[in-house]
Amino acid sequence: MEFGVATFVTDEGIRPDELAIAVEERGFESLLIPEHSHIPVERATPYPGGGQLPHSYYRSLDPFVALSCAAAVTQRIKIGTGICTIFQRDPIHTAKEVATIDVLSNGRFLFGVGAGWLREEMKQHGTDPSTRLSLMEERIEVMKRFWTEEVAEFHGNHIDISPSYMWPKPLQRPHPPILVGGMGPTVLDRVLKYGDAWLPNMIGQQPATLRTMLVQLQNKAADAARPPIPVTVLGAPTDPAVIESYEALGVERSVFLIPTVSSSETLGILDKLRFFTETYSC
Repeated sequence: MEFGVATFVTDEGIRPDELAIAVEERGFESLLIPEHSHIPVERATPYPGGGQLPHSYYRSLDPFVALSCAAAVTQRIKIGTGICTIFQRDPIHTAKEVATIDVLSNGRFLFGVGAGWLREEMKQHGTDPSTRLSLMEERIEVMKRFWTEEVAEFHGNHIDISPSYMWPKPLQRPHPPILVGGMGPTVLDRVLKYGDAWLPNMIGQQPATLRTMLVQLQNKAADAARPPIPVTVLGAPTDPAVIESYEALGVERSVFLIPTVSSSETLGILDKLRFFTETYSC
């Protein structure tokens, strides 16, 4: 099993370049950065983690700019979004950003995407929460076409693009892996429809839920004549017994979600988590 780190990178915590260097030096395989474009002050949508929304959610840096900094100072670790709210983003610009980072990092980008949870944030981007899943599907298809075709076009229910050029193309072929995040009732179908891997977020979830859904996912993959789907667990607990159970289930990567704190505090957390990279990593 491989191990990664995920955290909100903000203007108040450790810099993304310093974080990336520390992650690579301690033997981690990957660094994922989530995003929120903004947080409306007045909102009815409850925070899924319960209680008050963490301060870091509305202080977070743009993930693609932060990941560019991370790529520039590292050689080995994979870097990616965990997750990108593509249903709130222009797909053409985002396709170019993903491809650019993949080229500049020498093919180390992981594209984590998800359906989000904050309805008020979606609406202020002009996204209808009730149709965001179909919108996300079309936007990912548009991006795939720009990544893989010299002249790309798309005509869907939400998006209409005439034949167009877009470069660069990603270094990874056919494109960087798309990790579809979520634990909802339709997420496994979305993984099979347009994903390369599943990215379940285990914060607040029971291990048994993951086990059940993972069996369902691999059964669906077999029915579709696909090989087993890789799984990256986001928000993995720091419990060796649970990590060993993930390994037994065939989980490819466990990603620890760490708090947004000062450089010295972050380095201390990473030093403690180094136990896993030294004990269980491939």
